[in-house]
Amino acid sequence: MNSIQVNRRKFLQIGAAGIGLFAAGGLTRCSNDTAANSSAPFYKLGDIGPLQAPDEYGVMLPPGFSYRVVARSGEAPAGLPGYTWHGSPDGGACFPATDGGWVYVSNSEMRSNDGGVGALRFDASGDVIDAYSILENTSINCAGGATPWGTWLSCEEFSRGQVYECDPMGNARAVVRPALGTFRHEAVAVDMANNCLYLTEDVPEGGFYRFISANGLPDLESGRLEIASVTERDGKSVVNWLEVPDPLAILTPTRDQVLGFTPFRGGEGIALHDGKAYFTTKHDNRVWCYDTHDRQIEVIYDVLTSDNPILSGVDNVVITPAGDVLVAEDGGDMQLVVITPAQELAPLVQIVGHERSEIVGPAFDPSYHRLYFSSQRGNSGDRRVGGITYEISFTG
Repeated sequence: MNSIQVNRRKFLQIGAAGIGLFAAGGLTRCSNDTAANSSAPFYKLGDIGPLQAPDEYGVMLPPGFSYRVVARSGEAPAGLPGYTWHGSPDGGACFPATDGGWVYVSNSEMRSNDGGVGALRFDASGDVIDAYSILENTSINCAGGATPWGTWLSCEEFSRGQVYECDPMGNARAVVRPALGTFRHEAVAVDMANNCLYLTEDVPEGGFYRFISANGLPDLESGRLEIASVTERDGKSVVNWLEVPDPLAILTPTRDQVLGFTPFRGGEGIALHDGKAYFTTKHDNRVWCYDTHDRQIEVIYDVLTSDNPILSGVDNVVITPAGDVLVAEDGGDMQLVVITPAQELAPLVQIVGHERSEIVGPAFDPSYHRLYFSSQRGNSGDRRVGGITYEISFTG
């Protein structure tokens, strides 16, 4: 297979198509007479009802929601030959396919070059029709991020970790992107308006990074890696970006090369919405919001100060077009918790009996009618064969 090459003219066409796909809004169902321009949600996340009692498999959902299992570690999805679903599923994302279906990609957090990325291909009716690998022989592929030009950035979470750009359709060979830095990568979000990427680092005193492309996105081959330094100005916290001299960290870890960087306590998931980057830090159970326009940063959730501290073990993040931030728990109550734009919190799903696992990989299908996620180690706690990947939908 050929390595990934993105034609800039084709990228602009893909971007225009993407706008059309997402214009209907988040978690939406449009009636025939309003489908062209409506963003009325089919279910208001701010009005989620209480979680119902767990079913026989430990799944708890609000009234009106249903689920199904679409893959299990160590088994062939939908009984299809050729690919066994990977162990330790982690970060994930969905991508539209040309036939009206979509692909859900999922990292594998296995160690010792036993990680990588797997993919589930769905047809337009939502049936699983294929499963395959899009990255192999890497280690501890934790989270990552989808790009507007249709690729998946898979992040390795160890001290010499790299970022790999992958083709969700499996037609092109994955490409390592050293310019994005050598460190314990967690997740990445793409900011087209500012020609940059934001990256988190999963260490107790890690950095919050920005990569600026030298030749303009989607080119990730060269550019400038920077690390955040937060200062107080007129009562507000403002980010200054400081260049990292050696992104490859040949002699010194990236975060230790720059005096005055601001440490964040275990950077986890990150996602961008309406000019704001939302990310989590697990060692202090916080959710942050960085405004890319005025460079201000603030904490929108802190388990120690919240009036409704139901969210702990903060991890992966996904955002609806309406601005609802969904945060997955690594531990905690094994919930996927919604934070609305009004900063109200409500659990969307909980898995009981999976205490040795974590919720990972939340991602919506292109129509925002289905939500995918995994219990990384299931109820067995086994990294290799315990993972279970779910699909949630609203049935009314």
